Order: sequence, then structure tokens, then C-alpha cells
Amino acid sequence: MIERRRFLTTTGGGLAPVRAAAALADAPAVIAQPKIQWRLSTAWPPALKLMHGSAVRLAKNVEELSGGRFRIEVFAGDQIVPAFGVFDAASEGKIEAFMGAPSYWADKEPAIEWFQTVPFGMNPEGMAAWYYHGDALKLWQGPYAPFNLVPRQGPAFAPQMAGWFRKKINSAADYKGLKMRIGAGLGNKVVTKAGGTAVLIPAAGIFAAFERGVIDAAEWVGPHDDMELGLHNSARYYYYPGWHEPGTVSEFSFNKKAYEALPVDLRQTLDHAVEAEQTYFISDYHAKNATALARLKTEFKGKVELLQLPTAALRELKKLSSEVIREQSEKTPQAKKVNASFAKFQALVGPWDHVAEGAYHQLVTGAS
Repeated sequence: MIERRRFLTTTGGGLAPVRAAAALADAPAVIAQPKIQWRLSTAWPPALKLMHGSAVRLAKNVEELSGGRFRIEVFAGDQIVPAFGVFDAASEGKIEAFMGAPSYWADKEPAIEWFQTVPFGMNPEGMAAWYYHGDALKLWQGPYAPFNLVPRQGPAFAPQMAGWFRKKINSAADYKGLKMRIGAGLGNKVVTKAGGTAVLIPAAGIFAAFERGVIDAAEWVGPHDDMELGLHNSARYYYYPGWHEPGTVSEFSFNKKAYEALPVDLRQTLDHAVEAEQTYFISDYHAKNATALARLKTEFKGKVELLQLPTAALRELKKLSSEVIREQSEKTPQAKKVNASFAKFQALVGPWDHVAEGAYHQLVTGAS
């Protein structure tokens, strides 16, 4: 303390204490980091605790990992922007980020559909492998660049169910004249090719559409969220498998200007938080759907019938799917390029899936 006093009185005369005080006053400004506030909107209602809840969890993790420097406020679909308007809102900078399903805005560029799922395509593991170890991310950046967006693969909500129907499906011909709510872009074109009418309705409106007779059938995701939407009270027949969305993945996408303005460490924090959410979500999805399926089989026995689509119907739907995929892939150069990459990667991982899991699941199913 004595030495410090001597320094203040002998160095710089009377200005030394002033300079020292100024330095101390400025120190917090040097150490402190600016806080960043983002707004993220999902395309889903808050009742969907799995889907919307994923974005809420992402925001919480980002804030904690950044020590409070980076805060993301999460809004449900239709809260600050329309559910299907989140893409445009982020593109225009009205919000910094969104969580949704790529097929919702595939009318902007057909190639976008492949980044969500393809009928009879890869499973969630295959979609993640294509993204991280193939060229999916690089290809995805192409159609999003004109919209000033940075895409990131979000959690997979697959495998899915084929949907809720008020009449039994005995063959693909039973889709003729059917008005069905279906979200997958390529899948809904298959329904149309089969003679049905595909209707895209936000999650929050599906139950009401059933009740008003606007639709005869609907698919959403799986037992857990389907029951959250009340679909088990809308139709009797619940079919599987979800041929139209075997590996559906969501997306967390960001306004490019906002993303690039982040300090490098916060960009890394955000990207790693997205990756962590992918891992957590798929386990949460698996457990909650298993529990919900058990409830359907017990609590709603006699009211809901769980049925497998006939093999002949699936074969016909697969044939129609191949036609749709070919037609859509020829619409733009980007769609053609993305489809070629997807098909090549599926051809690579398909045999491994069959060897590693196919026979095993057949044995387990047969043994039970």
C-alpha cells in the first residue's frame, strides 16, 4: 500500500490519480462482452411440446453456454409471424432465426424438399450422415443463398406414421378421391398422383379441418404429437409405416447477416447447440412416441385401430414415388443435382442398413 501511494505521488504529478481512476472505471467496459438478442419463430404451436419445445431447449442451451451473452427469444407459429411465414420473415431480417420443415417452402425451389425427406428414402441416421459426411450441407446452402439464409439440419422427427384415416385403406386405389392433410412435399405429390387431394394445413388447424369435413385423412408425425393435436379423436384407423417421411429432419436456419455478425465463438456455440439438440431430440422423440403408442393400445382400445398398410399398397405407392421424384428432380438444375447426391448416398448406406439392422428387426419381430 505504501509503495502504491509513493507511486501515485511521484509519477505524473497530480494527473496520476486521475489516470488511475479513469483506467479502473474503463476496466469493466474492456472486460464486458456485448449481449446479443435474437428472435426465433417456429412453424408450430406451443402445444407441440416435442417440436416447439426443441427450439425452446436450444435457446436455453445457447444462453447458458454463452454465459448469458447470447439470448434467443422463442415464439410459436402465428405468434409474431404466420407459421408458414417464418422462412420469409428470417430472409427479410424481421426475425433472426426459425425452426421449421423444409418442404413448407419448397415452392421457392424444388431442390429444398430433399433436405427434409424423400418417400421411401433414407432413415434419420442416413439423413444425418448425408449432411455431415456427404455433401448435403454444401448443396443446401445453394438454394438458401438467394434468400440470405444459413441452413442447419435440425432434429429428426422420424420414423413417422402413415396417418389417420376415416376409411380403411386396402390398396393404393383407396387414395383416389381422398382429401388428405400431408406435409411432405414429395409425399403429397404422390397422394395427388394416386388420385387424392393433398392439403397443407398448419398443425394447429388439422383437428378443426377434420371436424369441418375439409379433410378425410391426415398425417402429422407420430403418436405423441398426434395425440397432442387430438387426432386420435378425429379418425379411427391409424396406419403405418410412414412411407412418405422415413427420415424427416427439421431445420434451424438463420438470417445470414445476423449469423455472420456473431463473434466466432458464439457462432460455434450456436452450431454446437444445434448438433446437441439433434442428439437429445431423437431420444426424446423415441421415448415419448413409445409411451404414446402404448397408451393408444390400452386407453383407446376399441376406439383406435392400429393397422399396417397392405404390402400391395406400399408397392404401388413406391412406384408412384419413383415417378414423382424423377419428375420433380427434372424441374431445376439444383433439384437434379441434389437428387443425384441423395440417390448416390442412399445407395451407399442402404446395404449397410439392411445388413446391420434389417435382418435383426425381422428376427425380433418374428420372435415376438
